[in-house]
Amino acid sequence: MKKGFKQLLSEANEQVITYPPAEALTLLQDKSVVFVDIRDTPELQRDGKIPNAVHASRGMLEFLVDPESPYHNPVFASGKKFLLYCASGGRSALAAQRLQEMGLNSVGHMGGGIKAWKELNGPLETLNGQG
Repeated sequence: MKKGFKQLLSEANEQVITYPPAEALTLLQDKSVVFVDIRDTPELQRDGKIPNAVHASRGMLEFLVDPESPYHNPVFASGKKFLLYCASGGRSALAAQRLQEMGLNSVGHMGGGIKAWKELNGPLETLNGQG
């Protein structure tokens, strides 16, 4: 193997902005910031998500971001800042790096993921919108 996941994560973390969960919490009410949950649907069903976060599973992310894709989500063409998160921070670091490679400049990820968010008692909502 040329590169293992540890090296890939190290490189991603060097290239993307990592927001500590406490700082991410302060951005929750900022209308210029879009939280993006890249976890799979069963994870959201089990653990809930950050209020108003856009769900874009890691497996579909590139397709949702690309305006030429039939799966494009217009939120990714909004010009806003994107703060990605996953369960613990690994997938979101890799995903943020990929989005930067695709040309999104205002993208970062939350270190520690939803696990760290919960430790801070950050607000959560269920998939049906209730917390």
